[in-house]
Amino acid sequence: MTYQIGYFVGSLSSTSINRTLSKALVALAPRDMEFTELPIRDLPLYSPDYDAEYPPEAQALKDALAACDAVLFVTPEYNRSIPGALKNAIDWASRPWGQNSFDHMPAAVIGASIGSIGTAVAQQSLRGVLSFCNARQMTAPEAYIHLRPGAIADSGEVSDDGLAQILTDFMQEFRTHTERVFTVLPRST
Repeated sequence: MTYQIGYFVGSLSSTSINRTLSKALVALAPRDMEFTELPIRDLPLYSPDYDAEYPPEAQALKDALAACDAVLFVTPEYNRSIPGALKNAIDWASRPWGQNSFDHMPAAVIGASIGSIGTAVAQQSLRGVLSFCNARQMTAPEAYIHLRPGAIADSGEVSDDGLAQILTDFMQEFRTHTERVFTVLPRST
């Protein structure tokens, strides 16, 4: 079986170090995982006024998530929390009430910063949101990446062997977690 993995990059910046991290994660993942970035840039701000008729960008996000077996969140930390664009995407995907795209979906959280706490507070905030959304979160290993300049090339190639091993192990554990969730909670077709 090949697992279809959707991933969010929490930053809208084209030069985001978390976008670079996502490229490394995709490259180091087990070969039976296929990845699709879930775009968040063009989503309007969520409002319940749209629940009866989702705009095309939001419907495309829900459709993309429906095609995923699991979801990976790669997020920076903004003001000790997750970026507003990522929270907005989660709000769209989890609504309207009763149509939560994250319900029972395997999920993993990781992030990088140039600071030493490596998005730890943002990840904690995100985990609280995902708990409410009933996502089946991988709780370990946690990965708060202090990304030093040059450790990951723009292409995603990791030059730091220790970091490469951490990321490889994280992605292998995510694959195992996804398989375990499906063993207990098979996805309906």
